[in-house]
Amino acid sequence: MALKAVHVSDVPNLDQVPGNVTLNYLHSPRVCKGVNEDCDETKSGYKFPKFVVMGHRGSGMNMLQSSDQRMKSIKENTILSFNAAARHPLDFIEFDVQVTRDGCPVIFHDNFIFTKDEGEIIEKRVTDITLAEFLSYGPQNDPENVGKPMLRKTKDGRIFEWKVEKDTPLCTLQEAFEKVDQSVGFNVELKFDDQLVYTEEELTHALEAILKVVFEHAQGRPIMFSSFQPDAALLIRKLQSTYPVFFLTNGGAQTCTDVRRSSLDEAIKVCLAGGLQGIVSEVRAIFKNPGAIKKIKEAKLCLVSYGELNNVPEVVYMQRFMGIEGVIVDLVSEITEAVSDFIKNEEEIKEEIVFAEDGKLLVKNKSPILK
Repeated sequence: MALKAVHVSDVPNLDQVPGNVTLNYLHSPRVCKGVNEDCDETKSGYKFPKFVVMGHRGSGMNMLQSSDQRMKSIKENTILSFNAAARHPLDFIEFDVQVTRDGCPVIFHDNFIFTKDEGEIIEKRVTDITLAEFLSYGPQNDPENVGKPMLRKTKDGRIFEWKVEKDTPLCTLQEAFEKVDQSVGFNVELKFDDQLVYTEEELTHALEAILKVVFEHAQGRPIMFSSFQPDAALLIRKLQSTYPVFFLTNGGAQTCTDVRRSSLDEAIKVCLAGGLQGIVSEVRAIFKNPGAIKKIKEAKLCLVSYGELNNVPEVVYMQRFMGIEGVIVDLVSEITEAVSDFIKNEEEIKEEIVFAEDGKLLVKNKSPILK
C-alpha cells in the first residue's frame, strides 16, 4: 500500500513532538504470550513489546448513517466480527462490556437497546434487562427462533434499522473467550453510562462479574482493561493487578462535567494517582497537544489512540513516529496492511523523515512508500 507524503502543516503543533522517538518494531504479528505473560503484578512503566493495532469493536464499528459500506459490513461486537478481524495481523480486538441485571457480562456498545413492536419504538437499558432478553434481539443461534428486530439511535437522535451485510447473534464475554482466535488479545472496555452516577458498590458488582469471567477463561490470552469512567478504571486496578488498566479520554475534544476527563494532563494525574498503566486518547486531542506525549512518557505511561482519523494510513504512521504505541482502528484490513508496509520499508522511510533544528517534523518527497 503506497502512502502519501505527510507534511508538518497537515498536523497542528508538531513542533512539540519529542525528538528522541525511535522506530523499533518487533516483527511478530501478535503481542507475544500475553500482556502480562507471567501473571505477576503489572506495575507502572508498562510498555507494549511492539507497535500495536487494535480492531475497534472487532473488525470495525457500525455507522448505519454512513454511505461507506465498509462501516456496515459485519455486525460490530460479535464473534463473527472478532474472528474476521483476527484473520489480519492485528494484536488486539477492542470491545465494550456491560453487565445484565442478572449479573452476566455481555458485549454491547450502546447504553440502550432499541426494537420496534407493532410500530412502536421501544428502548431498554442494557443493564436493566436479563441475559435471556438481551440475547433475544437480532439473529438467533437457533434458526427456529425469531429475534426481535434491532434499531439504533445515533448521537443526533436519528433512529436507523440495524442493517448490515453480515448480521449475526449478540454474544457474552464468556463466548468471546471460548470462540475467538486465542492468539488475539482483548482490550476489554468497561462500559458505563456517562449520564449516571455510580456508587462504589454498583461499580464493584459489575467489575467483579467481569473479572470472574476473565480469570476463569483468559488462559494466557493478552488482556488489557480500559474505561472512560475514571472511578471504574481506578477500581479495576484495585481489584486486580494481573492485567494493565488504561484510562480512556477524549482529551478535551468534548466537554465533560468530570474534570478528570477534561484533558490529557488530567488523564495523566488519574493514572499516576491510581497506579494505572496507560492512556487511550482520541487522536485529535493528541495532535492538538502533542507536547503531552513527552509528559506521558516521562510519567512512564503507555499511550494508545482511537478515533476516525486512525482509518487514514498516513495518520497511523505519523503517530508511530511521534511515539504513540498503538492505534484502535475500524478499517482493520487497510491499516494492518499499511503497518506491515511500514515495517518492511522501515529503514527507507526513516531516511525520508527528519527533525529540523527548530524541532519541526520534515518529510522528504523521495521514497515511493511516502508517495
